[in-house]
Amino acid sequence: MSDTKRNYIAGEWVAGQSEIENRNPSDLSDLVGLFAQATASQLDDALDAAARAQAEWAAYGLERKQAVLMAIGTEMMACAEELGTLLSREEGKPLAEGKGEVYRAGQFFTYYAHEVLRQLGENADSVRPDIEVDVRREPVGTVAVISPWNFPTATASWKIAPALAYGNAVIWKPANITPASAVALTEIIAKQDIPAGLFNLVMGAGRDVGQRLVESPRVNAISFTGSVPVGRGIAAAAVQNFTKIQAEMGSKNALAVMDDADLDLAVSLALGGAFGGTGQKCTASSRLVVQAGIHDAFVEQLIAGAQAMRVGHALAEGTQMGPVASEQQLSENLAYVDLGKSEGAELACGGARLTMEHDGYYMSPGVFLNTSNAMRINREEMFAPLTSVIKVDSYDEALGVVNDTNFGLTSGIVTRDLARATHFRRNVRTGVVTVNLPTAGTDYHVPFGGRGDSSYGPREQGIHAREFYTTVKTAYIAAGTPA
Repeated sequence: MSDTKRNYIAGEWVAGQSEIENRNPSDLSDLVGLFAQATASQLDDALDAAARAQAEWAAYGLERKQAVLMAIGTEMMACAEELGTLLSREEGKPLAEGKGEVYRAGQFFTYYAHEVLRQLGENADSVRPDIEVDVRREPVGTVAVISPWNFPTATASWKIAPALAYGNAVIWKPANITPASAVALTEIIAKQDIPAGLFNLVMGAGRDVGQRLVESPRVNAISFTGSVPVGRGIAAAAVQNFTKIQAEMGSKNALAVMDDADLDLAVSLALGGAFGGTGQKCTASSRLVVQAGIHDAFVEQLIAGAQAMRVGHALAEGTQMGPVASEQQLSENLAYVDLGKSEGAELACGGARLTMEHDGYYMSPGVFLNTSNAMRINREEMFAPLTSVIKVDSYDEALGVVNDTNFGLTSGIVTRDLARATHFRRNVRTGVVTVNLPTAGTDYHVPFGGRGDSSYGPREQGIHAREFYTTVKTAYIAAGTPA
């Protein structure tokens, strides 16, 4: 176990009863490391320690807490190249994306460091005479963070940073596909001036550690990002204890391309939105709703652009799209290719496993044509480097197709018409909408979340995060009460 990366519980690095291998999806001969799996008793230890540490942390002075978050964020940004390389090595996204993710994750911590000092309360006069009212926010308690593998550092950070900023303890269960990034972030947090047990890393399978965590009555809030089925299961478990829950789940994002769109811009946005991060983004443009007048020219350039994309090793110079993250994900992707064909869609390019210099989970970016919004490939989240073109005759039809989904995370429109763009952003039923921008890519200081099956509970990010990570207390004070 000396070479195995351990869990971090109650301020100590501890071994598990088993371990898993973590291999580079760009080169399966490259062993990233061995990672300990937490036991049930270790999770219980983490819960005990978190409860003790949270009370101590909540009593820290504001500037002391601010300094902790600022130090975490500053170190992450300074180490973006090193940690980004590790992230790309274990997850498969191109190096520039890996480094960018780590840097952005650091910005979440520095942003919430400032929010520590902006936690202002409210006061009011009572409707009764000689009584004042004080309204303030207090920590919710112990927060369980369950994060995904596609953004292993950024998504975890935009949950952990506000949890700590608002005075809570954290128990983090990362995805088992990307444990190295979790350990790297934990090593930075563990060096800070925090009570032992305030932050805990418990690695393990969702069906074991994750399930026990969400079922625990000692957890006061659960922040989850992942699939809809898992999110439903977590919500069902949480309600047994009336545990506060925030869930970001699936998506089926659409980019509407209008006749008057700048063609080059539209194709660029579609390529980046569909195939950035190997299509493994909850904000990916998996439906391209294209008006008839521009359809043929758009499709021609889209296919040419997809075929020209350089697929390769995540760490290789010039790679535009890395491998799929895991063998299971690749198998699911290829099954969707077969499904699309069986539904009558035309696979215009890509969608095949690639044989490369290194043995890995490589797949060519695929484009489906002649699809309808009723097809399963346009109803279900594929999480793959696959996108479908849906041809429409009018703007009204395009808006209807965009809104015809059980999901509602992001959407976008490409148009030169200001009135049309305004109508779209006011009438599209998604939590995030873009105009002449890709559906993927959001800022850290504003709220993020969706509608329908995409999201459940309060929004993430920005000051809106306080709705989840705090609880409100209203105090009534009689005039003349001694200070």
